[in-house]
Amino acid sequence: MNTNILKKEDLKEVFREREKDSHKGTYGYVGIMGGCMEYTGAIKLANMSATALRAGCGVVRLIVPKSIESMIAPYLLEQTIFPIDNDEENKIKFNKENIDKALEKLKALAIGMGWGKGKDNIAILKYILEKKAIPCIIDADGLNTLSEMNLNILNRTKCKVILTPHLKEFERLSKIKIDKIKENPRQIAEEFAKKYNIILLLKGSTTIVTNGAETYLVDRGCPGMATAGSGDVLSGILVGLLGYNEANVKTIASGSYLAGVAGELAQEKYTDISMKASDTIEMIPEAIKIIRG
Repeated sequence: MNTNILKKEDLKEVFREREKDSHKGTYGYVGIMGGCMEYTGAIKLANMSATALRAGCGVVRLIVPKSIESMIAPYLLEQTIFPIDNDEENKIKFNKENIDKALEKLKALAIGMGWGKGKDNIAILKYILEKKAIPCIIDADGLNTLSEMNLNILNRTKCKVILTPHLKEFERLSKIKIDKIKENPRQIAEEFAKKYNIILLLKGSTTIVTNGAETYLVDRGCPGMATAGSGDVLSGILVGLLGYNEANVKTIASGSYLAGVAGELAQEKYTDISMKASDTIEMIPEAIKIIRG
């Protein structure tokens, strides 16, 4: 087992300088699928899509039910919005044609933020995992949906799956109690990632990123990041990086490192009490400067 504490010098290739003749297509179209009437989180979803752009993707496509399109649109600037059909409960409806169109040209997808408990969530996630072949970050309500499914689907998927749970979400997924996980989080994380052939990012004071064979420990971050929306910011960074980087353990660990450094800078400016998740987004450019040295 190869285990490393991730250091700044390990990240240079991920945050490499760009060629003069590159364009937005060079850095990838990425998608963020989520939202519902109860949990529109319009500003949060908009912030998340802005985060993906700050992390360097070329274009971000926010995929939401039509019922909340008008609520989110005022918060978008450079981002694009792709409304798809909703059911009678105003949640995303399973429609193969809609989903196929929404995912066209995407280099990566993040799914589950503000999704709620839609009756079609399992069908949507199952369809994507069985039929699509893109890196797929599953977070928030996406993880809750996955925990209700047979996890063996992860061994059959065409996607490169990245799961980003905190301890409670990981307990639901793994069926292992939090107290037991805390006894040996790295070993349990590695065993889970290897069993299901996924990349697991287990959030904590030291974040564990592993595929079961290679593991990175990320010790960046701060108490000020313990605030609503910080997980969405991380997922936004990750999907943004996957627009132009390979979906491997180092790329995902690099995203966690970037989020941690940006959070530290935000705490320094706004204090551990007053900082909010969008302050971390504000500091991403400064964090990239630090990482680049």
